[in-house]
Amino acid sequence: MNFHKYIHAVGTGPKGNKNLTLEESKDAMEQILKQSVYSEQAAAFLLGWRLKPETTEEFKGVVEACDMFIKNSVVPNSIELGYPFDGKANNPYIFPLVAKILEDSGLNLVVIGDDLAPAKKGIILKDIATNIKLNKNLHYFDRADFFKEMHDLTELRMRLGLRTGLNTIEKLTKVANSEYAITGVFHKPFVKKYVEAFSHRYKKLALIQGNEGTPELFSKGRLWIAEGNDIQEIIVDPEHYGINYTKSWDRITLEESLEQLNNPSDEYLKLAKLNAAVFLFVSEQAKSIDEAFEKLN
Repeated sequence: MNFHKYIHAVGTGPKGNKNLTLEESKDAMEQILKQSVYSEQAAAFLLGWRLKPETTEEFKGVVEACDMFIKNSVVPNSIELGYPFDGKANNPYIFPLVAKILEDSGLNLVVIGDDLAPAKKGIILKDIATNIKLNKNLHYFDRADFFKEMHDLTELRMRLGLRTGLNTIEKLTKVANSEYAITGVFHKPFVKKYVEAFSHRYKKLALIQGNEGTPELFSKGRLWIAEGNDIQEIIVDPEHYGINYTKSWDRITLEESLEQLNNPSDEYLKLAKLNAAVFLFVSEQAKSIDEAFEKLN
């Protein structure tokens, strides 16, 4: 279909914009991923789509288009952790420590990485996963290998320098056919959008007010558990578990992030244990976070 139709739908302003159907958004994304349209057209669409803004049906269509290109694997008894591709700027990653804690549980963690995407300019997951020894229950997938078409859009997105709708939908790929998934959200209104777009793809989907948009809990926040369209909200407070970790508000380097993983403090290990408990609860290996935390102790 003529791609100008899609640019017109998202780029003519509040009075002229219109929402795309699932099939239209799927077709638009397929053309962008195939790079069968000019890069200027792809950029115009992505920016207009973000400003319109995106609908759940459009997200679903884009996800279906992505499914056409993703090379899937199977990691049994796994939970997919959806991380943003713009990295973490002020705090270290914790997932390698969580994997160590969960090694005897039988639960596999699935993470994906790629080159830096807009707009935070943080330390990316790929830099962590490729510079540290990963536990056998931690499975890293590089997007350049399993979804090259999206990887190839990175340069265009970096030229734009702004977040687009791709930042929202790209975190959960189902690359390992995991039954369970958890990803981070900044704003509560996006919980409903994620649930509507992704919950049917997993046995159980969780969203958490994680540190810097990741699925990693560093301070008091909300956890939403979705089964179908039913959503349960839980408050998780590290202080309840005797954890007194202090988040950083200053930028850290990759070397500092790796150092904290290689030589973690006692409080950081406790925090990793709490995150592990959350993952066990989400993957139905415990009836509550409290129960999971006790088991890990």
